[in-house]
Amino acid sequence: MSNWYQLDVAEVLHRLGSDASWGLSTVEANHRLEKYGFNELIEPGLKQPWQILWEQLTETLVIILIVAAVISAFLGDYRDGLGIIAIVVMISFLGFSQEYRAQKAIANLKKLAMPNVKVRRDGRVQEISARNLVLGDIVLLEAEDVVPADCRLITSFGLRTQEAALTGAAEPIDKNTQRLTDPEVMLGDRHNLVYMQTVVTYGRGEAVVTETGMQTELGHITNMIQTVEPQPTPLQKRLDQLGRWLAIASLVLVGIILVLGLLRGEDVKLMFLTSITLVVAALPEGLPAVVSIALALGAQQMLKRRALIRNLPAVETLGSVTTICSGKTGTLTENRMIVTVLDVAGHRLDLTARVRWASPVVDPSEASPLLLSQPPALALLLAGATLCNNARLEPDWEEPRYFRAVGDPTENALVMAAARQGLWKNELEQTMPRVAEVPFGFERQRMTTVHQFPTALAEISCALETVWYWNRETKKPAPYIAFTKGRVNSLLDVSSQVWVDGQAEVLNQVWREKILTTYHQLSQNGLRILGLSFRLWRSPDVAEIEQDLIFIGLVGMNDPARPEVKDAVLLCKQAGIRPVMITGDHPLTARYIAQEVGIATGDRILTSNDLSHISFEALANLVEEVSVYARISPEHKFNIVQFLQRRHIVAMTGDGANDAPALKKADIGVAMGISGTDVAREAADMVLLDDNFATIVAAVKEGRIIYDNIRKFIKYLLSSNIGELLVMLLAPFLGMPLPLLPLQILWINITTDGLPALALGVEPAERNTMSRPPYPPHENIFGRGMGRDIIWIGLLMSFVSLGTGYWYWRSSNPGWQTILFTTITLSQMGNALAIRSERDSLWQIGLLSNQPMLAAVTLTLALQIAVIYIPVLQNIFTTVALSPVDLAVSLILSTVVFWGVELKKWLMRHSYF
Repeated sequence: MSNWYQLDVAEVLHRLGSDASWGLSTVEANHRLEKYGFNELIEPGLKQPWQILWEQLTETLVIILIVAAVISAFLGDYRDGLGIIAIVVMISFLGFSQEYRAQKAIANLKKLAMPNVKVRRDGRVQEISARNLVLGDIVLLEAEDVVPADCRLITSFGLRTQEAALTGAAEPIDKNTQRLTDPEVMLGDRHNLVYMQTVVTYGRGEAVVTETGMQTELGHITNMIQTVEPQPTPLQKRLDQLGRWLAIASLVLVGIILVLGLLRGEDVKLMFLTSITLVVAALPEGLPAVVSIALALGAQQMLKRRALIRNLPAVETLGSVTTICSGKTGTLTENRMIVTVLDVAGHRLDLTARVRWASPVVDPSEASPLLLSQPPALALLLAGATLCNNARLEPDWEEPRYFRAVGDPTENALVMAAARQGLWKNELEQTMPRVAEVPFGFERQRMTTVHQFPTALAEISCALETVWYWNRETKKPAPYIAFTKGRVNSLLDVSSQVWVDGQAEVLNQVWREKILTTYHQLSQNGLRILGLSFRLWRSPDVAEIEQDLIFIGLVGMNDPARPEVKDAVLLCKQAGIRPVMITGDHPLTARYIAQEVGIATGDRILTSNDLSHISFEALANLVEEVSVYARISPEHKFNIVQFLQRRHIVAMTGDGANDAPALKKADIGVAMGISGTDVAREAADMVLLDDNFATIVAAVKEGRIIYDNIRKFIKYLLSSNIGELLVMLLAPFLGMPLPLLPLQILWINITTDGLPALALGVEPAERNTMSRPPYPPHENIFGRGMGRDIIWIGLLMSFVSLGTGYWYWRSSNPGWQTILFTTITLSQMGNALAIRSERDSLWQIGLLSNQPMLAAVTLTLALQIAVIYIPVLQNIFTTVALSPVDLAVSLILSTVVFWGVELKKWLMRHSYF
């Protein structure tokens, strides 16, 4: 049953077979425990380690690597074969460890294990493990308790719970026992229910357990996470497609070369070995290794920027993100209430500018009062709100000379605002000790504290001087003063006067309308508004104290946006990334924050109530238009992400358990490392260690760099491999002998696919990395002309190398094969240098801007010289020493590919194509 909030307390207890004063009997509780099971979240069955390993080994490119290793061993090149196997082991280990950790995301929900809880059984209060709770148990709740299960409240004495982790609402929710009649009331508005894993921040109460374990709201979230099947990232899809294409293409080409060689009368064994060698050369065995290393290096760079990557492919996926769906509380905002406006009759003090630097702690030596130059009523307002307050100031655990507030978030904000103005709660209470209290009540929507009023002016705070003088004007001054704070309408109902310029005036209709107008204006700005009244009192008796009060003014507060978020949102938009806010908070608050940080410019907001009446087809269109969603349930958050994924690569940020299903469903789940729950962190691909939205932007930039560099590597590798294959394919048509021997092909493969390729993986960012839109999410890896470039570069490389070899062969030069071998090897080095940038020349980006690449090219040149001139290597690779002139010819002609690529980029920069 899910409509417990619609039933009154008596009906709930009747249906659950429980009694508020007796609870359940031990026998009945044990029976129900056997019937319904423990109050715990059930983790899904994890894949066996061998299943995860099998999935890693059956990826297309990994299979290609294994085939390449077998072929290398067959050719007698055991060292190369072992090297490839080592690459397979490394890739499989990385993938295995990542997958195994991801599969344990639900298992880590047990970190949220429940503590002991007080229940009433057999007519007495007992303390038991929350794991043993059953339906019908009567639970006793107090401030700072973690709610152990979903419950219907029986009694509530000022009870408030913090539900941000479940609903996304920033402010604690006032709870009461009244039944609700609306059958479609949202989760965050069910004020007579408390939920598993939320926290009691204020008051006390009793509740009856209505749902346990997987039937709770948190259990439903857990179940949603379990049903989400992880999807391959865009890079994984592209590489898998590339591997299959290359496997087919290389086998066809090598088959053609084998047939042509045999028809030409070449030795069968030699042609067979050559064909197998060409298979090894054509297949990109270095691709998975370079991709893994590039992703790992990118993850290290992101860690320096305070972003922890849990899933390596997520590094590249970040670069493809087109939409970022962000929660509000703790993601775009600081997740703490701060006073921003003080308003009394005729005067308003806006503290918004000071909120920009307001830290979670206050230094007594750095308090900078503004109230000294303001009307005294403003100081009275803040002092009264501090006295009528149960929060306390304590030394900060990291720096004892600082102080931080401990208590309800709203009351914390009041105490901290007063301390920053030099009004310290402990000093106020020493001179005006509390003698009585009327706790906050949901029906009244206010609380009252009574304080002893000093008789001497020297003993009182300057904030209350005007009241002290006013009190002394009477014939018999009152010895006590009562402060009442609460919702504005509630205070106006029990106030008969208003405090104006140090005197009490009648609260007539004009003043009432002025106060309500101010209240609505501030509310429209997304502020939470509290009112404050006071009354002079002649005894500590609180009976009938909340009447004939004197209304002082309004305090506006909010959870402010992080100062760096606005610039981060702007940069996202410049980079073609659309930010979307999805929150469980109030629509007015959501709209204000969204407009402040630049996510939204209009007023259109959708809530879960709206979405419940919208068809799936309509929602699919609306998600393209609406940028702000408020009062959103976890199910609707999940649906929004799902619909956005139809056209976009979606990153989802969040910190609460309510965010976890959407985090896991999104292409990139981004959890908060500080304020985030374990559920959110384990469901995410990336964790922000500083909870800073701006860090996502830095991570997106790194992801774009990685994807660009992977494309550069693929272009370099395939254009070079095509050059080799075309040399072998075209030589027979020119009547030439076999232009390259098997070991020469393997040498080219090892030297050019190794260090230069790795160096491309660390190429710095292009100039336009964050000033261009993201590339289409379903873009073919050969898109944007890369397929064309691979073909013409490969053709140019083969024509230059084969033409040089052919000319020397026709001249009967015995070193023709060595010259061809050297020219094609060094042509690939020129290719690597030229394709470091898509548009800019090597001179613009700087030869030294990628020092690993310069070192790799220099080393490859040195190794090639060694193969040509060292006798031992000459014997192994069948080379001859070249004359200085021949070597110079080879070096010069090998730069043709470099100049060809640079010419193409020059034409692009000048818009010739």
